[in-house]
Amino acid sequence: MTVGMPASTGDVLSAAMFNNLVAFTCNTTQTADYTAVLNDQYQTLTPMSKATAIAFKIPTDASVNFTVGTVLTVLNLGAGTCTISAVTSGTTTVVSAGATSAAPTLGQYKSAACIKISANSWVIVGAIA
Repeated sequence: MTVGMPASTGDVLSAAMFNNLVAFTCNTTQTADYTAVLNDQYQTLTPMSKATAIAFKIPTDASVNFTVGTVLTVLNLGAGTCTISAVTSGTTTVVSAGATSAAPTLGQYKSAACIKISANSWVIVGAIA
């Protein structure tokens, strides 16, 4: 039986699975440019920290096929600006209300949620510049 998420058909929701829904899992703090992987989905926080500019990249569906509705949560702890963008901008669309729609940025101690709304299409919401 599965212990965490995602659950599989036939799984029974256990106390451990239910309790995991209320807290974030915190990834290792990234100190260099980082490309999201499957384990970053669900309630997982990806901290970024660098004194200079750093990037959080969202891969194409051909590389990592996140399901529609997936949320990737990013937190910038470093003094450098964290830019969220697509690995392949012609294939993966990233949009936001930020100053640069296709590449929103996070200042220090700001966070954002990257929400997959359709194939190769993401919307970024949160404390973006």
